[in-house]
Amino acid sequence: MSGADQGGWVRTARDGAVLTVTLDRPDQLNAQTPVTWAALAAVGSSLDDAVRVVVVRGEGRSFSAGLDRSLFSADPATAGGLGELGRRPAEEAQERIRRYQAGFRWLRSPGIVSVAAVQGHAIGAGAQLALACDLRVFTEDAVLRLPEATLGLVPDLTGTSTLVELVGYSRALEICLTGRAVGAAEARAIGLATTVVPAAGLEEAVGALVTAITAAPAGASRETAALVRSAVRNDPEAQDAAERAAQTRRLAELAGGR
Repeated sequence: MSGADQGGWVRTARDGAVLTVTLDRPDQLNAQTPVTWAALAAVGSSLDDAVRVVVVRGEGRSFSAGLDRSLFSADPATAGGLGELGRRPAEEAQERIRRYQAGFRWLRSPGIVSVAAVQGHAIGAGAQLALACDLRVFTEDAVLRLPEATLGLVPDLTGTSTLVELVGYSRALEICLTGRAVGAAEARAIGLATTVVPAAGLEEAVGALVTAITAAPAGASRETAALVRSAVRNDPEAQDAAERAAQTRRLAELAGGR
């Protein structure tokens, strides 16, 4: 197993086909900053083809409590703060946010399956990081919240599209507009959590899930993941065509390329 410090309170560890990305700021409940998002984006841009599963976790008692409090400063002199961003020209502000989003969107890149190991708080940016992953393992004490609207803001780190995919329009709207807490049991019931386990069993449960995912041949696993992702947006005719094309590729590989 190999590991590296990515800066921005993010570290990585590689074990064969599995890459673990850890938010490593436990004294601040893994609160995030633009430096964190740049570090996450750098991990995504450096992935190699041998990586099949990415596990995202938070060190300590919480997955991530959201934005670092310093970012809420209205002082335009606070670098990276909301006040400073809000005073920039619209196109420049949107480009900045686009770069922030890049730290999240890569978690659904073709070729990998991403798993969030969520304990304690997953709030705001923390919730959106969990939502950016394909699968989520919650501990029984996990709580997810998207409080942005109650703070005069909106979720802007890729969270809205994935939330609607998971729980549907009406439930997603209610969760976002009220900013209420979604506990682990409800998260499992509405499809936010793939599974819920006791806090002491998080590592074992994630490990078992990763083992099951990587047990399938890499080519079949990647093609299947791509099909399930495309099914969310394709009409039936387009999805049928995607299935035909994927199966043809699989059969040709199994037949030795004939």
